[in-house]
Amino acid sequence: MDLSRDDVRATIEAYRESEPLYSVEAEAVETLPDAFRSGEYGRRDAQWVVRWYGRRYLGDEPPGTDRSRREEAFEGADFEAVLEAISTAVDADRESYVAAVDALTSLPGVDLPVASAFLAFVHPDRFVVVGPDEWRVLCDLTDLEGPYPDPPSIDEYDDYLAACDEFAERYGIDPWELYMVVWRRRGERAET
Repeated sequence: MDLSRDDVRATIEAYRESEPLYSVEAEAVETLPDAFRSGEYGRRDAQWVVRWYGRRYLGDEPPGTDRSRREEAFEGADFEAVLEAISTAVDADRESYVAAVDALTSLPGVDLPVASAFLAFVHPDRFVVVGPDEWRVLCDLTDLEGPYPDPPSIDEYDDYLAACDEFAERYGIDPWELYMVVWRRRGERAET
């Protein structure tokens, strides 16, 4: 499906105007990258990312999701291990983020999709969160193919990121704006 640049801009604006979590997400995108880089954050900041991943559905979670179990597992994580994993994510770039995913997924309650959320809040200019809905919408909008791999492997996440890059470049948007487009399209897709 091809969208016009005006469609994409209108979708981003609609996200900003009507998504209930937009204001807290915008604040997190503004503050968390610096906090994670400087190490000036607490346990609650890291827990927020895990909570955000599941709670952004606002009660409309995909089947088979056990958000509370994931959150409880992460809450029990050794905070030194959390600090170390996030520090590894801070050092990640798009060419070498496997160590970051490995470190993050070694934490209780964190799989690759939740690790992608950490990467997206550590580096909102480089990474995009992945999940079943984001995958399906990106398949509709790009050359990404196949059903959502639950959870994706690193290679599948690479394919997803390549599709994100292609879409973002085509429409002149950044990765966080791409997320906004995909999330809004997810809602529109669910309504049809």
